[in-house]
Amino acid sequence: MANAVLFIATVLIWGTTWIAIAMQVGPVPVLVSVFYRFALAAVIFVAILAVMRRLKMPALRDQPFILAQALCLFSLNFICFYNAAGSIPSGLISVIFSLATIYNAVNARLFFGDRITGRTLFAAALGATGLLLLFGEEVVVDFGMGTLKGIGLAALGTLFFSLGNMASRRNSAAGISPLAANAWGMTYGAIILLVLIAVTRTPIVAPPGITYLAALLYLSAIGSVIGFTTYLMLVSRIGSSRAAYATVLFPIVALSLSTVFEGYHWSGLGLIGLVLTLLGNVIIFARPLKRAAPHPAAATFSPPAGRREDAATPPSLANVSQGTSPLPVITGRGLG
Repeated sequence: MANAVLFIATVLIWGTTWIAIAMQVGPVPVLVSVFYRFALAAVIFVAILAVMRRLKMPALRDQPFILAQALCLFSLNFICFYNAAGSIPSGLISVIFSLATIYNAVNARLFFGDRITGRTLFAAALGATGLLLLFGEEVVVDFGMGTLKGIGLAALGTLFFSLGNMASRRNSAAGISPLAANAWGMTYGAIILLVLIAVTRTPIVAPPGITYLAALLYLSAIGSVIGFTTYLMLVSRIGSSRAAYATVLFPIVALSLSTVFEGYHWSGLGLIGLVLTLLGNVIIFARPLKRAAPHPAAATFSPPAGRREDAATPPSLANVSQGTSPLPVITGRGLG
């Protein structure tokens, strides 16, 4: 029951953050909006860990990787997503973001030597086809630079997010708690954003109204602090592979909200595209079936008369009869 609650909470929280991002697009510059979000989230996160006495400064050798996580997960990626939200519906951004599973497969191969399977390539083909169907009509009919810019920024933001996952994977392997890494990462991300604001001379505009403030509080406290916490708790309880299924459901929640609040209109091709994109994500996480071991009765086979020299049971069959078959058993393991 607890696992189901954590799973549903993660899907609903992260599936709804996209519409909240769209609500912040307007008079406040993107850099400032992203800074507000992670500055507030960092204060909350660090304060909670300090009260719990779990706040620990990472070692100097780990600092470059915490910085990489900050750049990719808590600053650059959201700069891309917020800018994309000004060009395309937030629900479509979430669909592109769901392809992070495929980005992760490629980057895990490049950085950690993980094998890319045929299943991953098939899932990538389905995802690309789905996106083409989702966006094809808009691109062909409108062919505006705004739509293309939104697609490109969302894809770039997803790439940054995936690279942040690789940094997070390295940090976890180094023994850094994901909670601590996220707390410091959000802190560093806020500092990076403040530096970018100063360098680009971006004006700091105060939150313009109650809608913006509500979205900010939701994104900081719920989307960033609680969302990451519920997801990490789920990972610790059921494993990263099963927990990652939550990302497959984000677009359904986000596109539903986009339909209600942003007037997103569905087409037949768009529905097919969504199904193909989600199917690609499901395939990349699905566990392949195990190869069945030979039946133990095979070990009792007796050779024909006249072939007594071969009567000895082959080693492999002897092992089967003892329940220790040497045949490989294929097991699947989804991406974390």
